[in-house]
Amino acid sequence: MNVSPLMRMMLWPLSVVYGAVVRVRVWLYAHAWLKQKRLKGTVISVGNLTVGGTGKTPMVIWLAEKFLAEGKRVAILSRGYRGANGTSDEIELMKFRLQGQVVFGVGKDRFAGGHRIESEQPIDVFILDDGFQHLQLARDLNILLMDVSRPLAGEPLLPAGQLREPLSAMSRANLIIFTRAETASGTLEAVGKLHQYPVFAASTRLLGFRRFGGEITLLSANEIGAGPFFAFCGLGNPNAFFRDLGNWGITVCSQAIFPDHHRYTQRDISAVKQAGKRVGADAFVTTEKDAQNLSSVMFDEVPLYVAVIDLVVAPEADFHNVLQQTLAIGAGAAA
Repeated sequence: MNVSPLMRMMLWPLSVVYGAVVRVRVWLYAHAWLKQKRLKGTVISVGNLTVGGTGKTPMVIWLAEKFLAEGKRVAILSRGYRGANGTSDEIELMKFRLQGQVVFGVGKDRFAGGHRIESEQPIDVFILDDGFQHLQLARDLNILLMDVSRPLAGEPLLPAGQLREPLSAMSRANLIIFTRAETASGTLEAVGKLHQYPVFAASTRLLGFRRFGGEITLLSANEIGAGPFFAFCGLGNPNAFFRDLGNWGITVCSQAIFPDHHRYTQRDISAVKQAGKRVGADAFVTTEKDAQNLSSVMFDEVPLYVAVIDLVVAPEADFHNVLQQTLAIGAGAAA
């Protein structure tokens, strides 16, 4: 979200009003004037303080895979931001990655979605996607993601800036995960020295590439060719994707940025192909989230590869212990 200094100044009064409303709402929940609703299963919230990407979807997938590997029954509750008909690009991405092993509740009222699921089947763990500001639903663990590649010091609240809440809201988190730790030297070492605090680091890891419209088999960076590649995406933090490509050794000759959650048209793809042809691109590359928004268009003649990623959390053993303790407490409360 790039706002000119002049525009920030003009929007500042609205940010003051917005901040006052946010603080009052949090206070009302904190003092039980507004009541939280509780589900039977353990609720783990994943959220952030900003608009734009901090790695929430990869973290939700990571958590779901960990719980599934332990034999837990998992549901994901999501608003389905900028989606329609009970789904969105991020939900379709999670469904694709989790292959029907997880139940989804989609809608603005996450409690209603979770309650409906619980009435139909038992659930051990609810993962609340983008839930830090969704105070209506009580949670057993509040995970806050902070992107180390995007410092927030001095950042205004919406609409002048990108903050959904003041930085003081960090105090509501049970633990903080600094994402994209690989982009800031010393992050992993610093977190390692803070083992007595609930702070962790998450780095983005490339699993491989799959050919758009082809098999789901993953190919290595060497197997997709030397390029050069034309990269494009519609993300909250597009520069993180382009930076990742460089870290993975992918030669990018040019790039295009679309709005977050952009649904591509055939006209968009024609423009992308023409731009790639002008700079001599041998192939194209995009993200898994963007691939979900390309389902209604044709991308032929030249190859398009989709980068498939996951997270590495450190120190993982300590984080696993926190999750197990949360499940144990939640199970005890439900008994």
